Amino acid sequence: VQLQASGGGLVQAGDSLRLSCTNSRRTFSNNAVAWFRQTPGKEREFVASIGWRGGSPSYTDSVKGRFTISRDNAKSTVYLQMNSLKSEDTAVYYCAVSRWAEARSQAREEYIYWGQGTLVTVSS
Repeated sequence: VQLQASGGGLVQAGDSLRLSCTNSRRTFSNNAVAWFRQTPGKEREFVASIGWRGGSPSYTDSVKGRFTISRDNAKSTVYLQMNSLKSEDTAVYYCAVSRWAEARSQAREEYIYWGQGTLVTVSS
């Protein structure tokens, strides 16, 4: 499995971005997928997850109502639509594939494959 995250960039507070996570070598259509983010000096934190059929979306409280996770299994792609971005959303965002079809937790240990990360910078 080789995950590629893309779509990051520099935006202003209130703007939107859509991140994409693709798997170039093997489909992950049977697995839950999540997005995490990390800032320097902090632990990598859970952002959102989605089940293998696109159901059971889960979000960390700080992004609820602003971010939407979705997937297109035909394209082996998972998206993270980020609206109303805030400066505190600035981070490197990583996509990750769960060992399960439905996400069972927000713990990093559940996720067995990780992408390389894409940087999102939100200026205030």
